[in-house]
Amino acid sequence: MKIVTPAVFRIGALALAACNQTASAPASTGIMTSSSGTGCNGEVSRYRAVMSNDLAMGHVNQSVYNRVDREIAQAETACAAGRDAEAVRMVNATKARHGYL
Repeated sequence: MKIVTPAVFRIGALALAACNQTASAPASTGIMTSSSGTGCNGEVSRYRAVMSNDLAMGHVNQSVYNRVDREIAQAETACAAGRDAEAVRMVNATKARHGYL
């Protein structure tokens, strides 16, 4: 039987203590989560939130944001008219055109 020396024991205890550390939660980016709506309304609101965040962070310029906003407004109109599937397709097409899929 091998005897554990105090130095080896302390190293093991430190390693175990490091495993029990908890990471802090990341800061909120302001993007809405999946609870921000369902169906086409949820798709529209989530993508608007992503685009607003990207504009605020400087990932897209104002002209791209304006173009996307016009396209999403059309999808929002289709959604309000009860054409859910069409609205979701429109959002997905806009995402694909601008590299968000």
